[in-house]
Amino acid sequence: MKYIVTGGAGFIGSHIVEELGRQQHEVVILDNFFSGKMENIQPFLERKNVSLVKGSITDLPLLKKIFEGANGIFHEGAIASVPRSIANPLATNEANVTGTLNVLSAARDCGVRKVLFASSSSVYGNTPTLPKREDMTPNPLSPYAVSKLTGEHYLKVFSEVYGIKTLSLRYFNVFGPRQDPKSEYAAVIPRFITKILGSGSPTIYGDGGQTRDFTYVKDVVQANIRAMESDAQGVFNVAYCKRIDLNELANTIMEITGITVPLLYEPPRAGDVRDSLADIRRAQEAFGYAPEYTVRTGLEETIAWYRQR
Repeated sequence: MKYIVTGGAGFIGSHIVEELGRQQHEVVILDNFFSGKMENIQPFLERKNVSLVKGSITDLPLLKKIFEGANGIFHEGAIASVPRSIANPLATNEANVTGTLNVLSAARDCGVRKVLFASSSSVYGNTPTLPKREDMTPNPLSPYAVSKLTGEHYLKVFSEVYGIKTLSLRYFNVFGPRQDPKSEYAAVIPRFITKILGSGSPTIYGDGGQTRDFTYVKDVVQANIRAMESDAQGVFNVAYCKRIDLNELANTIMEITGITVPLLYEPPRAGDVRDSLADIRRAQEAFGYAPEYTVRTGLEETIAWYRQR
């Protein structure tokens, strides 16, 4: 099969590229390196079946050129940050909404069989009911969440109007190797790990009692490939299906590293949700998704990767 991975030099995208390449598919990476990194994909470009196109999902003529002959699109390209979207909602809209519409338009024109979209658990917002189910009414709290929900609606419409198979995966707090800890918008786990490995104190925004359903990146890759190979369409949660609060997370990282540091607390950030936990039964039934990593086993692999660096 020929697959396109938009944002393929990014954290999640590069892991999808790695597995597709290992399975001997033809893989074309599209990335503008806004947040993606060449070091994430350099080893895979040595394979004859993996190639790179430098460009943006906002470039519709380019998308139409590289989508020719593709069987499926893994659409990971996005500005993936709640705080960044609050600081610059127009840029987030351009990349995440207009970019997704471009991907769908090019896929339609090129006869692509299926488009998979990286959505987000952020679309649920602070709805009090746990676990989060796909049939719940969304309540986005940030421009990022709005952009992901809009993308889901566009996929549904393109499926119904143009006959393209589409599927949206709502990721829950993905973590793992290659996640960038340096950005001011970095996710919590890489920030905690690098701070603790450097004997620094990680910062928790709020009281640390907020919970997350952290999902190891290799389980997300499994979900993507199973979903692409299936006939499933619609919206699906992708998560570990258990939650942990941030205080416990920090303590677990300290336990694994053998380094103990005090925790710093700052006021909560705008747009952050209090609790997150997924119901994954729909993905299990539709395409056999089954998480293979606990938070701890995922953290052990992730910490080992950061230590090697």
